[in-house]
Formats: sequence, C-alpha cells, structure tokens
Amino acid sequence: MKKRITRTAVEALKPGETIWDDRVRGFAARRQKGEAVTYIVKARLKGRQKLLTIGRHGSPWTPETARKEARRLLVLLEQGIDPLEEKRRERAKKSLAQLAQRFDEEHITKLKPRTQEEYRRLFRLHIIPRLGKKPLADIGHDDIAALHRKIKDRPRAANFCLSVLSKFMNWAETKGLRPQFSNPVRGIRRYPENHRERFLSTEELERLGEALDEELHEHGDIYGVAAIRLLILTGARLSEILTLRWEYVDLKRGLLLLPDSKTGKKAIVLNTAARKVLEELPRLHGNPHVICGHREGSHLVNLQKPWRRIRKRAGIEDVRIHDLRHTFASLAARSSGSLPRIGALLGHSQIQTTQRYAHLIVDDLRQLAETVGNELANAVLGSHGR
Repeated sequence: MKKRITRTAVEALKPGETIWDDRVRGFAARRQKGEAVTYIVKARLKGRQKLLTIGRHGSPWTPETARKEARRLLVLLEQGIDPLEEKRRERAKKSLAQLAQRFDEEHITKLKPRTQEEYRRLFRLHIIPRLGKKPLADIGHDDIAALHRKIKDRPRAANFCLSVLSKFMNWAETKGLRPQFSNPVRGIRRYPENHRERFLSTEELERLGEALDEELHEHGDIYGVAAIRLLILTGARLSEILTLRWEYVDLKRGLLLLPDSKTGKKAIVLNTAARKVLEELPRLHGNPHVICGHREGSHLVNLQKPWRRIRKRAGIEDVRIHDLRHTFASLAARSSGSLPRIGALLGHSQIQTTQRYAHLIVDDLRQLAETVGNELANAVLGSHGR
C-alpha cells in the first residue's frame, strides 16, 4: 500500500499491514502481528538492500519526525555510509563508567538486595577505579586479567569480580555495545578458593549454650539470643532468620514457609527444639517480625556485636555466624543423612553446594564399616584375625 503516512493512517493499520510513503521513497510504517506500529526505511547500500528501523509510533516518533529521520538516513546511505555502523561506533566510544549506571538500572536492580549490594560494591571498589575511563569496546582480555591479578590476595572477591564483569559484558553484547561473542572474561582461569569449613564440637556447642544463657541474663537480649539459637537449630541463613515474619511460621506443621530466599521459595523444617524457641518468643504488637529490632516495627539488622561477645565468652572466637549453618549440616551428615536430604534441609538449589559435606558421610560410613568388621573378624578370619 502506497500513500502518505499520517497519524490517522498509522493508527488505522491492521496487524500485518504496511504503508509505503508516497513522498519519501523507502519510508514506511508497519504493524507486525500483535505489535505496535514501527517506522522503517529501506534503501540500497553498495548494491545490497538495507532495512533500518527508525522506532515505534508514539513519543518521540510521529509521522513527521520519522519522515525527517528517514530523509537523514537516506542521505547517509546514498553517501555509502552505514548508519548502523556509525551508531555502533558512537556507542563504542562510551566508557565503562558511563554504561555501568545503565547496567545497574536494567540488570542489577532486578537482583536480590544482598546481591545488588555485592555487585555495586565491586563496581565501586575495583571495576570503576581500574577500568571506568576506558571505552567499553576497547576493554580486552589483558585488561580484565590485570584487574583479576590486582586482587588475587582475595581469591573469592577476585573470582566474583570476573563473574560480575562477565554478566556486564554479555549484557553489553545484547545491547549492541560490543560485538557478539567478544566477552573478554572468557578464558581467564579462576583462583582456587579455600573454602573454610569450621564445625563446632559437642563441647563447643555446650559452651555456646552456656554463653547464650549468660548473654540473656546480663544483657536481656531476648531476640539476639533467639536468633542465634534458631540459626543453630535450623541451619537457616542469617538473612532468613533476621527477616523472618510471623506469617511465615507454621508451628502446627512445624515449618517456616519462606516466600523468597536466596534460592527462591523455601520451606524450613522445624525440629522440636526450634519450635520451643519460637513458642517462647514474645510477639510485639505492631511488629510483624519474629526477631524484633530496636526501631518500632523493624527486624534486628546487626547480630555481629552480640555474637562477638557471646563467642568470646564461649571461647570460640574464630567461629563465624555462618559456621553455625556448617555445624548443622555436619551433624546431619554424621547422622547418616544423604547429600540430597541435607541439601533439602539447607535449601541448596544445586547438589554441588552440598557436596562439601560428602567427606563427613564417608567418614561416618568408614567408622560403621570398622565396627561391623570388628564384630565379624573372629568368625570370618579365625586364627588369622587374632
């Protein structure tokens, strides 16, 4: 269909229809199935047909502004200039720092709050200071490798920095800010990470229990002590306990029904001891949280200060709060829990995460095999077993 493109004509377009303008050759408006009207321009560049998208009908594109843009693009094409290539070059001049804000708005804001915080911290402390002024398109493998080496004394941070940069570069490719398959992070080897595993012994757990009683008696920190006890008894993550709301607690069925955790929707099974802690915990009127904070209606934010006092009193100053989760998992493993069952208790989304406790299961099985072997040795080996 060839006629003058007007607002009335554009808005009357049906799905699958296209209008070719009778004033500017190659300028058209089309409505594809189920989509808004898009303005396009078609011409030849160096003997090959080129189809360029101007934009969708609406702000800022109207028939008049789109027709003006079509004329500009046609002049460039007649001069042998590819407007798309020119646009890519302009984008390529933008620095990493300039595009980091756009990445934040389009990608980081969709992540969980804790992950958002970690991403922004890496950009602020390492990525922007080192690479921020460089044009994004010019950043190569050597630039990323140099940044990785700069923080090699912190292997976990260095490796996470690579992961964040890889996400950033992949995003840049999808936006046409870098050529496809040009991610400069590809091929850089991660540093080995020494996963620190610290499990509390029975004696240490007893000392910790006494220290919690003393903390409660001396400081009256009902909610801080309850939070630590729940962390020990459930194997939950710190954020899951601190942000726990009473509406998520089902004491009748013995479950914590979390609508959103690090791994998504999750149910935590409560044992009798954990139920008892919750049943005895006072609920504050107007506060929906289980572990109430110092401000009205809020949850406890920082458990580190009371934890430092408590672990010092218990003589376990090298123990982190997260080690309570490790301890829960280690006891589950030593109680003949299988890796899938331990993973289910902890809310792991991948079996590889639970794999770190596999050696504890093997140790338990080895001890069991030794006990059975000793019982059977006399009967099977006879005099050779003596």
